[in-house]
This record gives sequence, C-alpha cells and structure tokens, in this order.
Amino acid sequence: MGKVIGITGGIGSGKSIICKIFSILGVPIYEADTRAKWLVSHNLSLKASIIQLLGENAYKSNGDYHREWVASEVFNKPDLLLQLNALVHPAVHQDAREWIANNQHYPFVLYEAALMKAAGNGNVFDKVIVVTCPLSLRIQRVKERDKRSVEEIEAIIARQLPEEERLKIADFIIQNDEKTSLIEQVLDLYNRILDKDSCIKKGNSDK
Repeated sequence: MGKVIGITGGIGSGKSIICKIFSILGVPIYEADTRAKWLVSHNLSLKASIIQLLGENAYKSNGDYHREWVASEVFNKPDLLLQLNALVHPAVHQDAREWIANNQHYPFVLYEAALMKAAGNGNVFDKVIVVTCPLSLRIQRVKERDKRSVEEIEAIIARQLPEEERLKIADFIIQNDEKTSLIEQVLDLYNRILDKDSCIKKGNSDK
C-alpha cells in the first residue's frame, strides 16, 4: 500500500496550486473540503442526520444543501456547529478511507484539508506537509480571489489554527512566499517521498 501524505495550510497559503503541481506529477489528490460539500448534498444517510439536527430548511427544494442558511443558523452557536461537524467529519473520514483504498496502488496520495493532526495521531497519514506563507501575502491573495475585506479575512484567519501550531505537526514544509520556486520544492519533495529512506530523514525544507 502506498503512503498517505497530508497537506495543510491556512487560508491563502496556496495549498491548491501546490496540489495542482503534485497532480500534474500523477499524484491523486483527496480534497476534504470539496468532498464534504459533495457529501452533504449526496450522502443520503448524512442528509437525514443533518435534517434531524437542523430541520428541513437545511436543504433547498431541489435537494441541494442550503449552505448560506446553515451558516447563519450555526453562526454564534458553537454547540450546534460542533454537533453538525460531528455528523460531517465521520462521513468525510469514511469517504476518504474508501478513496485511499481505491488508490492504494499509487506510490503515495495527498489528502488536502484545512484542519489536520500530526501524522499517526489517530489518522491515516504517514507524513504531513505544511504550506506556509507570510500573513500579508495570504491576506492579499484572499482579498483578490474572494473579493473580501481585510477585516473579514483577518477574522477568518483568527478562527484558524495559529501558524506556529500548524508548523508543529509538519514533517515537510513548503514555503510559498513568491520568492522560493514552488516547482523546485514540490519536485524535491516528490522525489524524497518516493524514497522510503529520505521520507524518514529531515532535510533543508523540513522543520
């Protein structure tokens, strides 16, 4: 069975572009957030549980998840949000396990998510990549991409895991500061992950 490598980073860090480079190299990518959005609209068991928790308004007349309504419903209701996450997260984990099993013939796969624990900490990861980027650049990227205000972006960042905490779980670090070549970093890491010995050792781009 191939390795399962987690990849994470804060909003605006550039996880998506790095995953695209790995994808070009032939590495399958599991995007947890994207799959979660699909599952809440298509997994019948999960849909039933969400309706039981939040009511029929959680879904539109066409059966699609009513994301805006749900977001407003759980806003400032941390207990309700925890209950919702307790439904969604296990469904994503089960979906991911099935996906990993179907892709185990690859040397390694990437599991991309905003939230992640250290490799081996109750998860399937052999190693974890953390994408890091200067805060000012992250804010600039999200502002241009999502057309959000700086205040909105800072509020989102404040709710995410602090960068120093995220770096503590890193086995490998990719610097996305627009100064260091991303392609070179990804190619180097790709080759090191394929090498069983070097995947255990530390190097220049590690913590």
